[in-house]
Amino acid sequence: MRVSAADVIRQVLTENELEFTETTPGAFSADLPGERKLKTTVTLTVGSQAVQVHAFVARRPDENHEAVYRWLLERNLKMYGVAFAVDHLGDIHLDGRVPLHAITPGEVDRLLGAVLEYADSSFNTILELGFASSIRKEYAWRIARGESTRNLDAFKGWLEPR
Repeated sequence: MRVSAADVIRQVLTENELEFTETTPGAFSADLPGERKLKTTVTLTVGSQAVQVHAFVARRPDENHEAVYRWLLERNLKMYGVAFAVDHLGDIHLDGRVPLHAITPGEVDRLLGAVLEYADSSFNTILELGFASSIRKEYAWRIARGESTRNLDAFKGWLEPR
């Protein structure tokens, strides 16, 4: 008996103990826990020919758009299964399509791992390149008020005066 792509995806999400919803048959949404980007929501949608993979990574950069988008395009050269994309608003996503015949438990696991790795490992660089002014303002505001800057620790190398 041939196992459907939806059954394979459901099995992998369950085995990896990921909370997920199936809004309509074959349309899955799951939250992947990260370290830098604390949560990446990924959707896997089974179509007639392929499974579409989609994940939001970051909103449109406030500044330095060209450098952010160039960095993402350069990263695309080294990625598996998904690639960075920009929507009509300039928001950053990961997108991919995999033929139905390639959907196996191992492949779904690799795709979920790729989404998590690329979203998580890219997040701080996207913030540094595209939101540096906002991060500096937030840091200064917190210092001035005597509030914790712990959530900005990843950026201390370029935030604190030398």
